[in-house]
Amino acid sequence: MAAVKFVSYLRVSTDKQGRSGLGLEAQREAVLRYLNGGQWKLLAEYVEVESGKRNSRPQLQAAISHAKATGAKLVIARLDRLARNLHFVSSLQERGVDFVAADMPDANRLTVHIIAAVAESVGRAISENTRTALAAAKARGVKLGNPNGARALKGKQIGNADAVAKIKANAAQRALDLAGIVSTLQASGLTSVRSIAGALNDQGIPAPRGDTWHPTGVSRLLMRLSAHSATTTHARTGASP
Repeated sequence: MAAVKFVSYLRVSTDKQGRSGLGLEAQREAVLRYLNGGQWKLLAEYVEVESGKRNSRPQLQAAISHAKATGAKLVIARLDRLARNLHFVSSLQERGVDFVAADMPDANRLTVHIIAAVAESVGRAISENTRTALAAAKARGVKLGNPNGARALKGKQIGNADAVAKIKANAAQRALDLAGIVSTLQASGLTSVRSIAGALNDQGIPAPRGDTWHPTGVSRLLMRLSAHSATTTHARTGASP
């Protein structure tokens, strides 16, 4: 029987807790107690020092990406470490990553659905507020939308172009799922495409087509990640590419 794979995520709320280790050791111990017994393999541990009120959690995204790429389950020590964060809920729902909380192992699915319902309600309220704001802007004479209307779409190819775009989008998302893993490998000193390919194969992470990784595939992966990073940087700074 194959071992069940897990990726753990630990979070503390303050820099002081992060430096001292307060809270982290208790969470780590809770995760190990939950995993005690049976066949399991802990692939990686991600630690975040972040306020629970903030949605920007790079280590959480890296943990989700790692779990998604390897087919592992995300394990956390306490449900309240994540349950109040709508970004976490939407990330799990959209990316199809299963998770379990050591303190409430039977509540994971139901709890996610309940929180997602609350998040949906909040989203509807925001959408309604946006429509109200747009209506008010229109009443003030502000022109909304594309001034060319349907003419802006004239001549654009639909069908095959959409299929190609979808393939490219899937490839880009797959690259983002692996971003955290690749970053960790590079930080550990594995910088050549051959060494990264070997490490991905050793961790049981399948290549995009389900086969083993080769240097050429890693090269394409790194190019996609570099392109995404450049696009994100330009969008953030407002610079022209």
